[in-house]
Amino acid sequence: MPTHRTAGACTLAEAILDGARRHETTPVTVASLVRPSVASLGELAGDARRVAGALQSLGVGPGDVVAVQLPNWYEGAVAQAAVVLCGAVLLPVVQIYGPRELGFILRQSRAVALVIPGEWRGRDHPGMVRASGALPDLKAVVVVDEHAPEGMLTWAELTAWAAGPYTRPRQDPGDLAMLVYTSGTTADPKGVRHTHASLLAEIHSPVSIRSAGPDTTHLALFPSGHVAGLLGLLRILVHGTPTVIMDAWDTARAAALIDEHRVTWSVGAPVHLAGLLDARDGGTARLSSLREFMVGAAGVPPALVYRADAAGLAAYRCYGSSEHPTISSGEPGDPLVKRATTDGRVIGGSEVRLVDDAGRDVPEGAEGEIVSRGGELFAGYADRALDQAAFLPGRWFRTGDIGRLDGDGYLTVTDRKKDIIVRGGENISAKEVEDVLALHPRVAEVAAVALPDERYGERVCAVVVMRDGGGLDVAEVGVHFAAAGVARHKTPERVVVVEELPRTAAGKVQKYLLRDRLAGG
Repeated sequence: MPTHRTAGACTLAEAILDGARRHETTPVTVASLVRPSVASLGELAGDARRVAGALQSLGVGPGDVVAVQLPNWYEGAVAQAAVVLCGAVLLPVVQIYGPRELGFILRQSRAVALVIPGEWRGRDHPGMVRASGALPDLKAVVVVDEHAPEGMLTWAELTAWAAGPYTRPRQDPGDLAMLVYTSGTTADPKGVRHTHASLLAEIHSPVSIRSAGPDTTHLALFPSGHVAGLLGLLRILVHGTPTVIMDAWDTARAAALIDEHRVTWSVGAPVHLAGLLDARDGGTARLSSLREFMVGAAGVPPALVYRADAAGLAAYRCYGSSEHPTISSGEPGDPLVKRATTDGRVIGGSEVRLVDDAGRDVPEGAEGEIVSRGGELFAGYADRALDQAAFLPGRWFRTGDIGRLDGDGYLTVTDRKKDIIVRGGENISAKEVEDVLALHPRVAEVAAVALPDERYGERVCAVVVMRDGGGLDVAEVGVHFAAAGVARHKTPERVVVVEELPRTAAGKVQKYLLRDRLAGG
């Protein structure tokens, strides 16, 4: 049976240490081709305590921000748990972020320490830190490698630094515990602030409890820099569910791990579920142990859920964000049509309203902007100036998504007010894409829009007006984005050259017309 919260565990450090005591022998398998490992939860927690002591010896404590930009390696799990245990604010950073995004995040968060790989997927991370510009608050950079550049520490040097035993910090549930950056309508990522209380509310939500326990084996797919990846790690630490962790998505590898470890449950984006079903249909995997798959983080085509059901897999949709991790979710026992065409019911502990542009409730059955609140809602943005527009009176969070509720209480997200593109679970600011491409010397105007895609949910399409009347191809755009130091997943995958962009009388680009034209070929 799932293990519920024990009395007195009101901070993440308490919950993690308590979970390690109760689930000491639970296996945690890191299925990495680069740094594979198998450890028990007790061993992981013990290593985290030692690293937490080392961080405390370096002067890191409550209120300090420590950034971790590691793949889903064992050291990444240990580092993130250690930051929590020493009372600091954990800042997980997406691995694909380049020097531009990394520098902005480190400067705005005022991070005092950073943990990075030496090299990952061909990228020199210490070099990327140096290319990020001035970082006056950063006191220590730890490199998970045998060697580190001058002025940085290796992982081994950090763990040997401890001058004394680990001391559990004194903290309150309302203290800041995590800062995670998410791309939105602004060019720069937005820092989302979560407290111990909000994260524990998510970890002990009905969705988390339902998917926890010794009879369930997880396959963890989301990268650690995402709120979903971090919450997946916290569920392992607190609930003790046997878990297999991947450090990079590979369809064949994921399908093989499911069969090898008899995985019963997973959560991912449409690209993950579609890939697994491709492997099964291609005869390279059976997936017979996989009972259910929760799919979200991007637009989910109903056909994908129907396809999973035909394969004997109960897939269902969910809806949430970095600011409010789980707002609604389906369940395996829901009617198939509800699992395929809705994003489930609002989970216990959360509330949803649908409002118009003035913040008034829309009539029953009508579409409106989804506003939410609940125990796992974030505390506000790192840039406090963003908070005023983000909330309605009563701390109702304006998600920027449009939705409707049916007569059975199922929520369906139908559109977005926010100008973002969601590719494979990654939020991409259309404005940032436009700002980068507008620096190209031959580009006069640009509009970035989402292209529907069955595998990734959406891809980035750039519609451009050229200064010289010539053409522009994807390869040239790729070179331009690489030179700008922008994460590769933000690079447009289709470029359309037009003579002019459609605009309103006030001069605003009518992106819906561009989307309609692209959808029509």
